[in-house]
Amino acid sequence: MLEKTNIKNLENVVLRFSGDSGDGMQLAGNIFSNVSAGVGDQISTFPDYPAEIRAPQGTLSGVSGFQVHIGKGVHTPGDLADVLVAMNPAALKRHACFLKKGGVAIVDIDSFKESDLKKALYETNEPFHEIGIDNTAQIVEVPVTSMVKNALAESGLDLKSMLRCRNIFALGLVCWLFDRPLESALHLLKNKFAKKPAVYEANAKVLNAGYDYGHNIHASVSTYRIETGDTRPGTYTDVNGNTATAWGLIYASEKSGRPLYLGSYPITPATDILHELAKRKDLGVKACQMEDEIAGVCSAIGAAFAGDLAVTTTSGPGLALKSEGIGLAVMAELPLVIVDVQRGGPSTGLPTKTEQTDLRQAIYGRNGECPIVVLAAASPVDCFHMAFEAARIAIEHMTPVVLLSDAFIGNGSSAFRLPEEGEYPEIKPRFVPEGKSDWHPYDRDENTKARYWAIPGTPGLTHRLGGLEKDSKTGAISTDPENHEKMVLLRQEKVDRVAFDIPDVEPYGDADADTLVIGWGGTFGHIHEAVDDLRAAGKKVAMAHFRYINPLPKNTGEVLARYKHVVVAELNLGQFADFLQAKFPNVLIRRINKVQGQPFLVQELVDGVTKIIEE
Repeated sequence: MLEKTNIKNLENVVLRFSGDSGDGMQLAGNIFSNVSAGVGDQISTFPDYPAEIRAPQGTLSGVSGFQVHIGKGVHTPGDLADVLVAMNPAALKRHACFLKKGGVAIVDIDSFKESDLKKALYETNEPFHEIGIDNTAQIVEVPVTSMVKNALAESGLDLKSMLRCRNIFALGLVCWLFDRPLESALHLLKNKFAKKPAVYEANAKVLNAGYDYGHNIHASVSTYRIETGDTRPGTYTDVNGNTATAWGLIYASEKSGRPLYLGSYPITPATDILHELAKRKDLGVKACQMEDEIAGVCSAIGAAFAGDLAVTTTSGPGLALKSEGIGLAVMAELPLVIVDVQRGGPSTGLPTKTEQTDLRQAIYGRNGECPIVVLAAASPVDCFHMAFEAARIAIEHMTPVVLLSDAFIGNGSSAFRLPEEGEYPEIKPRFVPEGKSDWHPYDRDENTKARYWAIPGTPGLTHRLGGLEKDSKTGAISTDPENHEKMVLLRQEKVDRVAFDIPDVEPYGDADADTLVIGWGGTFGHIHEAVDDLRAAGKKVAMAHFRYINPLPKNTGEVLARYKHVVVAELNLGQFADFLQAKFPNVLIRRINKVQGQPFLVQELVDGVTKIIEE
């Protein structure tokens, strides 16, 4: 049937699902992403949760979106969608601005009654004309609600349960539209509803009904064939950043030989890390849901003292509460990984939205001279690698490490190739050397300045640690001014020496560029695509992306000095730009900033860099 259809062959296609927060848009989007990853596509997703999760049904404040970009050379979820699925008028009104000119808008026309239009604050009964897409998009009016009711008329389900399947009808339709195999989608649905066979059967029937409906309208709407890129051989799965973080920590536990302990309080958008690790008792993971953020970090410090790979997870407000506990871990010089999945703030802020506004807090947000290592993951898949790195550095350098993620990459997903044996190194704990005589708790490895790790119960290594300053030799409590300064300098030197154990920053782009665009964390994909677009337009541009923040890679200063224009793009008011400017005062740092609870658009970056170049 596809051969008789108007087919668009494209390298990349962007699809956006949108509806009420309870309409299952995230489930439909996740299944479609998994199916696409399974056929060899590169993918990047952006689940856009409403800030007001319990908003009244059909209103603008409760719209939930899920955007996925599939194809070759995919780095971002895409600026604009080729296809927009809108389950109600509010979803269409909120997300029509993300639809490309000439794109396809699929709407559940059954939900476009006069009362529905009023809820979404339309002023007329001509919604497509009112929002200006009647002449710019292919509008496919599908009676989704009616067809779902008909398909399930003999299922025995009540009306409410039937309507919960509308998202799967839409999924079936887009599977036809993008030539995706239904077998994979059915397999994922069966796993999802393994304990509810009646619900699975209903969704399976509706999925097929949506797919069949696509066949019936093949003459009136374009379909898409995506060119699958060459992929590195291996086993692939679709994984979001939070899950990848959890897996990276588990792998680090295996590679270090230390049991993994998680002490955490559930907080949006980091809760899924706790959920994933709580499932992994079979791998020896001890995951404890604590009563608050302070209990979470303190229990993890206890586990680190006892010899575990200790982790606590949180978001910005929780990191603030953990600050005193982290100071204790710095003083005790224990390996502790703190994962901060950043969200919009301050205070409780925008829990479901993304920002990069915790950088100052991560670097400086503790009392006294309290240095720690700060890392930042660049993508959902990179969360695995950087979680592993955070654990490695924490254990081998005996220091707390903050790993910064964000809601965009934590909830977003991409295709992940499972690592092969030997791909990651062994992690080597700094245990007290065997046979060492006259040992003290603050004895150090001369190369790293890391304190040796003494596991409780080891004969001859009885010791105490605490939050009061210690004598640099004996470990006893000390209030001596010179000793205090000595210990402060030692702890700082220990963190500084991590720079010799991390890779140099490597610019990407034109070797003779005079403009360098800098990013960190989850802005990687958008900056990468913006730089590619600028180079295609004939501009000499390069990019440098930082995953190691404190300490910076040791060649950072030399790299910055090469360029006439140095531009830092970040989702805050210039926190990393300020950090670099302080470190390298002779370099003029320019800035592109956005604080809207949303990731950059590629075009925003292209326009911003172009303006700076042309000034």
